[in-house]
Amino acid sequence: MTSSSAATPRSTTDIPEAGAAGNVRTDDLRSAVDRSFDRTLARLKELVAIPGIAWPSFDRTPLERSAEAVAELLRNAGLGEVQVLSVNKADGTPGGPAVVARRPAAEGKPTVLLYAHHDVQPVGDESLWETEPFIAVDKEGRLYGRGAADDKAGIMTHIAAFTAVSEVLAESLGLGVTFFIEGEEEAGSPTFRSFLEANRELLRADVIVVADSSNWKVGVPALTTSLRGLVDGTIEVQVLDHAVHSGMYGGPVLDAPTLLSRLIATLHDDDGNVAIEGLVASDTAAVEMPEADYRADASVLDGVRLAGSGSIASRLWTKPALSIIGFDAPAVDVASNTLLPRARAKFSLRLAPGQVPAEAMEAVRRHVEANAPFGAKVVFTPGEAGNPFRTDTSSAAASVATWALGEAWGVPAVETGIGGSIPFIADLTELYPAAQILVTGVEDPDSRAHSANESLHIGDFRNAILAEALMLARLDSEGLGGGH
Repeated sequence: MTSSSAATPRSTTDIPEAGAAGNVRTDDLRSAVDRSFDRTLARLKELVAIPGIAWPSFDRTPLERSAEAVAELLRNAGLGEVQVLSVNKADGTPGGPAVVARRPAAEGKPTVLLYAHHDVQPVGDESLWETEPFIAVDKEGRLYGRGAADDKAGIMTHIAAFTAVSEVLAESLGLGVTFFIEGEEEAGSPTFRSFLEANRELLRADVIVVADSSNWKVGVPALTTSLRGLVDGTIEVQVLDHAVHSGMYGGPVLDAPTLLSRLIATLHDDDGNVAIEGLVASDTAAVEMPEADYRADASVLDGVRLAGSGSIASRLWTKPALSIIGFDAPAVDVASNTLLPRARAKFSLRLAPGQVPAEAMEAVRRHVEANAPFGAKVVFTPGEAGNPFRTDTSSAAASVATWALGEAWGVPAVETGIGGSIPFIADLTELYPAAQILVTGVEDPDSRAHSANESLHIGDFRNAILAEALMLARLDSEGLGGGH
């Protein structure tokens, strides 16, 4: 994402006229959001204060306390069916506690599933934080704290939007609403699929809103319409049966780290494009990102030439990207004069929308085995895999969401991609193939999710609540036009 680039809005064809959400005027919902906003912000600060981390190495007690706090907020919002649920992991230990709350739909009305997650990333190096990580602090229009943006703001966006719609529409509200607040997303959602399977009917919906993404920049909303998939694994090069003295035997044979480096170098061409045959790639990003903005956001050092070809946005969203994220070799401080017999690296390959992960994994295998340097033995071990995602932007839900975002911010929404992956969306699309899935969010390029000094733009947070309230009101009034 970028904090200052120009963007091209999606077509407004078939987007409802501005000014009203069904029978409700935008101003009515805006007033309802504004009246409760101070309370909403206070509730968000209370959630930030709970250090719920789902990683196995952390105490589970705060995570359970976080789930109970979210459950209580949902009860206070008028939801009658509120449960804290979990399923066991493969090793028999409990998965992260998820909160599910339901308001059943009236006859003929659609149901919307509102997803967010209450668990957060660990703090990391506390010396890098300018404020206490678990004490939410207002500073220059932003709210700082771990989880303030990712994703406790998503939780409060859902709750505050539902509260506003319930207040304005009162007894006439017939829309079905289900809250699904996950408790282990930052730990890789290890029980997500089994949780869906165990609660398939409980979570069934016509529209699924995943509030865990970012806007284009402060002041410009976005609907995330594509996510890259992911495959990873390890590549090991073996050249000797055991280590030998580099002086006595060096020369006729090259050591394993050198040969592995030569193999890694074949993964990209001279321009930095991924050079593995058989991968999907396109230069079709709907918006452009100026190079200066990318360099600033990614902290690229002066003089470093950017890799790849095509637009920067396409390189980020609709083309594959391959990185070496781990390398097994002796540390410099303990290195000895030996020829190392084997070396191993871990790769991470982001996949463009339309790519089948299994085919990408096989393409990497073929490439590394075909490019074994000097006849070295190459051992390829596949790792995790996750599907890419692309929104059907012609769907009724996408049109309503785009209208609502533009109405709330006062500027047209844009379609953006995300270079990262949200693998569990593939599970949602597989188990609920008829559901229209929308990926929204409250973050911006300055939010620093997962990093020190994570923050939320308070003005955009308010806009996100209004946008979701408008969307819910419109879906209540007009449904999906026979789309489901």
